[in-house]
Amino acid sequence: MIRAAIYARFSTELQNEKSTEDQIALCRAYAARNGLNVVAVYEDKARSGASLLGRDGLLTLMKAAGQKTFDTIVVEALDRLSRDMADLSGLHKRLSFLGIEIQAVHDGIADAVLIGIRGLVGQMQREDGAKKVRRGMAGVVRDGRHAGGRAYGYRPILGRPGELEVVEREAEVVRRIFDAYSAGRTPRDLAGDLNRDGIAPPRGTRWNGSTINGNAQRGVGLLFNELYVGRIIWNKVRMVKNPDTGKRVSRPNPKDQWQMKEVPHLRIVDDDVWQKAQALKVARVNASSSFKRRPAHLLSGLLRCGICASGMSVHDRDKTGKTRVRCSAVRESGSCSNRRIIYLPEIERAVLDSMREQLRAPDLIEAYIRKYNQERRELAARANSMRSALEGKRDRVKGELQRTIDLVIRGVIAEEDAKQRIAELKTQLSLIEGQFDRLDEPPSTVALHPATLQRYVKTVDDLSTALADHATAPDDRGPLIRNFRQLVHSVTLHPKPAREGFEIEVKGKLAALIGGAAFPSARHASLGGRFGAAVGNDSGCEVVAGEGLEPPTPGL
Repeated sequence: MIRAAIYARFSTELQNEKSTEDQIALCRAYAARNGLNVVAVYEDKARSGASLLGRDGLLTLMKAAGQKTFDTIVVEALDRLSRDMADLSGLHKRLSFLGIEIQAVHDGIADAVLIGIRGLVGQMQREDGAKKVRRGMAGVVRDGRHAGGRAYGYRPILGRPGELEVVEREAEVVRRIFDAYSAGRTPRDLAGDLNRDGIAPPRGTRWNGSTINGNAQRGVGLLFNELYVGRIIWNKVRMVKNPDTGKRVSRPNPKDQWQMKEVPHLRIVDDDVWQKAQALKVARVNASSSFKRRPAHLLSGLLRCGICASGMSVHDRDKTGKTRVRCSAVRESGSCSNRRIIYLPEIERAVLDSMREQLRAPDLIEAYIRKYNQERRELAARANSMRSALEGKRDRVKGELQRTIDLVIRGVIAEEDAKQRIAELKTQLSLIEGQFDRLDEPPSTVALHPATLQRYVKTVDDLSTALADHATAPDDRGPLIRNFRQLVHSVTLHPKPAREGFEIEVKGKLAALIGGAAFPSARHASLGGRFGAAVGNDSGCEVVAGEGLEPPTPGL
């Protein structure tokens, strides 16, 4: 008998979980009628057909197709495979090359003509559906209801879609922010105040200046949210899907396309305070535009705080003109305990001097690769274990949430009784999704290419040549910056106890050392190491680094 694989998919979490079960049952009946032996079943739940990315079931199916584990694929309809013309055509082309047919229950064996027609129809239906959704959202706004996501200071009213109510505890925080900003406090200062007072932010774990400051062009951010003065503004941005990543990204719309509706019952901030805050915001934006961006330093964008891993930025210049840096998280949100102010020239000197002395050791790279692979295998095992645990937890919470909603719909339990439990489950889901977002992809190992050491030696030689005269160079640009950044990924400053200086950790770019062309999959990997040096600074402290180039530590 001909070996067949079944594929099923449904689009969103709002659809019935049994949708794929129904599709699979229909495909099994079709296979039985046509003498096909079903050897595998693949499915994707709550996955859009607009992209192939993120659809593990389909990707697994295509991998199995390459291994010739089946001879034909059975689907309920071709739009289950894809609702994008290019993607459906590409799938058909690849499967045809492998000698595998696509059979649809309602259309039979798919040929190039049918693929073209169904691909066009599927994409048109998807795009038409998106237009209808936007039309419906516009109607929601005209009715005075909210069509956007969650807004800080409000919560949705259960059972009344689009209707909001004020959360007084959060509303007090909003008024506090507007009053303080209007009085001259900066968003960064406000973020620090809120973090020190233990006030929970809209999302994440801490307030940042950008949370309050927002973006004037997109009209987002707490200071730009006109809902606080009783106006719903909709259609500020449109969402488009990146064809390379499958992720949705926002693009700002012209202001003449924005839609507005007055909702005075949702007002939190008085008009006088709002107008004063907006005027101050405009004044500050115009003032900042008159300053030109300073030229980059050798370590611009590379410095990291050893306490919180945030970037380090220029703090000021002393009376002699020397640049000093500090942790940007202290400035942005006041959430880091590292309040040390460090002279930038001393950091540069320590890094460059130690690199000049210790980088010319190509035999270290081979030892590093061995250690790197060992660390990556351990990290991959931990990452996979954590991801599996989170997936199981998410599935359990989703199941309980759906069962609770079903009980309300069938009238088994009252909506009021289920309200608190549904809110708790949604909060749990949000926390789990946040944990997923923070998970990195399991790292992969690399092999040592024969040309690795030659590339490494050449890169180090180029940098050494530039380093030879760095102490007397008129500035820190030219070949020094170019070669330095080919090797260095970040420079982390670890503060030590008072008057004992700090430790510098330099992490290099593995892709630059082993060659991007030879190892494209390792392009974003990092090589960690510490370079020995000890120099004094103007504050009387010592800048201290470790005792040599070392393999990376877990967590890179």
